[in-house]
This record gives sequence, structure tokens and C-alpha cells, in this order.
Amino acid sequence: MNKIKLLDTIATLKPIPIERLQLVEEDYTSIESLPSGQVGTIVEVYDQEEYHYLVEFADTQGCEYAMATLRADEILVLHYDLAIA
Repeated sequence: MNKIKLLDTIATLKPIPIERLQLVEEDYTSIESLPSGQVGTIVEVYDQEEYHYLVEFADTQGCEYAMATLRADEILVLHYDLAIA
């Protein structure tokens, strides 16, 4: 069962190499990877054989700086309310 939904807030569980990123801000072209722990938003869900998620990463002012297509095992959904698993 797929528990990750459109517009969920996520954090990356491991670094995402620059080759897998679509950088929006040219200031970030010198990075080697997006570090683990970066917070993003699910903006598209692809349900082929395995679920993949297009994630948008933005700064605290809401300016997008990168996007990446990630697998479920690369992200952690963040919760604002107590959720009983």
C-alpha cells in the first residue's frame, strides 16, 4: 500500500548525487550532492512498476532550487500531527 501522497513533506534519507538533480538555481551547480536531511515536497507521483516521486526542494522563502525523482526508500515522510503507526 502506497502511503506517500502528493504534497507530502519529506526529508531525504541519503545524499542525492548532482547527476540526479535538476538544479533551478545556478548558485548550486558547484555542489556534489544534495545532502541527506534536505526537506522537500512531493509534486508528482509516478506509479509504474515501482513508485517514484518528483520532489521539489525550496528554501525558507519558498524559492525552488532543485528537483529530483526519488524512490520510496530514499525519503522519509514528515508528520506534523501525532500519527499512530
